[in-house]
Parts: sequence; structure tokens; C-alpha cells
Amino acid sequence: MHDATAGLMLLVLAGVMNASFTLPMKFTKKWAWENTWTVWTVCGLLILPPLTAYLTLPNLAQVFSNAGGEAVVLVALCGLAWGVAQVLFGLAVNAIGIALGFAIVLGLSAALGSLIPLIRLHPEKMFTSFGLTVIAGVALVIAGVSICAIAGRMRERALGTVEQHRMSFSAGLVCAILSGVCAAAMNFGVAFGGALSKAAETAGASPVWSINAVWLPLMMAGAIPSLFYCPYLMKKNKTSANFSLPGTGSYWFLALLMALLWFSSTIMYGVASGKLGELGAVLGWPLFMSLIVITASVLGIVTGEWRNTGKSPVRLQIAGAGTLVLAVIVLSRAGM
Repeated sequence: MHDATAGLMLLVLAGVMNASFTLPMKFTKKWAWENTWTVWTVCGLLILPPLTAYLTLPNLAQVFSNAGGEAVVLVALCGLAWGVAQVLFGLAVNAIGIALGFAIVLGLSAALGSLIPLIRLHPEKMFTSFGLTVIAGVALVIAGVSICAIAGRMRERALGTVEQHRMSFSAGLVCAILSGVCAAAMNFGVAFGGALSKAAETAGASPVWSINAVWLPLMMAGAIPSLFYCPYLMKKNKTSANFSLPGTGSYWFLALLMALLWFSSTIMYGVASGKLGELGAVLGWPLFMSLIVITASVLGIVTGEWRNTGKSPVRLQIAGAGTLVLAVIVLSRAGM
């Protein structure tokens, strides 16, 4: 029997950590977005995944050899699509804020990332009580995200044009929507990367850590778009010199903290998904996304993103978060 309760608890912790990972960017004001994102990418996608795989997966070369090139390429392609989403997500958060950015990106990702694996891998469960409960939960996620999006637009109108934004609200919104569509590819990698996990277990890995065989090619391929785009921006904006500005020594630690928060939360999601059973990728993903949006909504209010916007936008944002709480409850019921 899978430990669903432990899985749900891990998802809550993972959601809180993931929603918090961009907070350090608020304190790297002398760096441009591309400076912080480059360090985050190198630490979070190129250093931590192989280090973790090396420490938790015995016979690593044998794992990928036994899984086959097709399985590795499929997961890597999912990672590449997700990497595009990460670039777009960073730009979206910079333009429309934490609360709205997380809401749109992760809401779309939750819907696509849950329903496509359900349809592709478990079509027989679509119209069972489980499948219908998952669909109802995902519908609530979409509703909650839509409410948050309306609240975010009201917030932007109340505040007027914000000087530090590098792009307009509309451009940021487009980035967020495209990011949400591509971000679901991470869960596709988990859902369709079973051959890698099984190969890791066959090679002697613990079932708890076998998912790290999926994360390694997924995340390293996911780094590629950022490693092209960020240097391009640094050249275009002449921001490479920002790395050596006085008073920015702590920024390196803050970017590393971002990587640790994000990577740890992703590892926790993988472990939690395994504890939820064979349908973990279907059920765990929208739960994970909802918990992140709820936490991000709270953080956006606490950090002043909604200050001086009036009561209506804040109340609507809280209503959206409340709808997502209801979605979490419904989805949790599906796992019982």
C-alpha cells in the first residue's frame, strides 16, 4: 500500500518551497534578471541534478544504457520544452509579479500536466469516480487561476505602469500563458519516464530515489534555453559587468538559495508522486501546482505586491486562492 498521507504532506512542503524560490530575486536589485537567472540555471540544473544522481543512483551509466536511448531522448525533449517554459516564466514573473505569474503558469501546467497523462496512460479511469474527481479538481484549479488572473489585471490597473517592469503587462501575460503550456512537459517527463526509473531500480537504486534517473536528463536539457537566452541578454543589455558590482557578493548566495529551494521542492515532488501510486503523476501534479499558487498568492500579498491597489483586487485574489484550496481538497479526496 502506498503511503498517500506521507505523499500529501511532502507535496505541501514541496509547494511552499517551490513558491518561495523566486523571493531572493527581490534582493538582487543591482543584477538584471539575466544575471540572477544564469546563476540559478547553472546551480539548479547543471550542478545539483548530476550531483544528486551520483549520490543516489548506483551504476549510473548502466541505468541509462539499460533504459535505452529512446527513453532518454523522450525525457530530454520534455526537459527542453520545460526549459523554454522556465525562460518565459522568469520574464513573466518580472513583468506581472509573483502572485499572478505563478497563478497563470502553474494553473495551465496543472491542467495539461494532469489530464494528458490520465488520457494517455489511464484512459480506462477517465469516467470512473477517480477520473471524474480529478477532472473536477482540475476544473477548480482552472477556475481559481482565472480568478487570480482577473485580480492581477485589476491590480495592474490600480497601480498604473510600473517603471521597473521591462515589458508591458500584456507581453508578460503572453509569456505566462506560453510558459504554462510548455511547463506541463516536466510532468510528461515524469509520467512517460518510467523506463528510466525501472532501470535505476534494476541497477540497485532505492525506489524512493529512482525518479532521479528522470530528473538528470530532464533538467540538464532544460538548462539549454536559459544558457542561450541569458548570455544573449547580457550581451544586448551590457549587463555582464553586473556580476562584479560592489555590494553584490551576497547575490551569488541568494541565487544558490533559489536553486536549492527549487531543486529540493522538485525532488520532493518526485518522491511524493511515487508514494501516491501508479496514478501519482496524474494526481500529484495538480496538487503540487495548486499548493504553489496558494503559497505564492500569500507571499505576493505579504511582500507588498498588492499594496495600494484597493480592497477589491485583494479580495478577488483571496477568493481565487480559496478556490484553489477547494481544488486541493477535492484532489486529495481522489487519492484516498
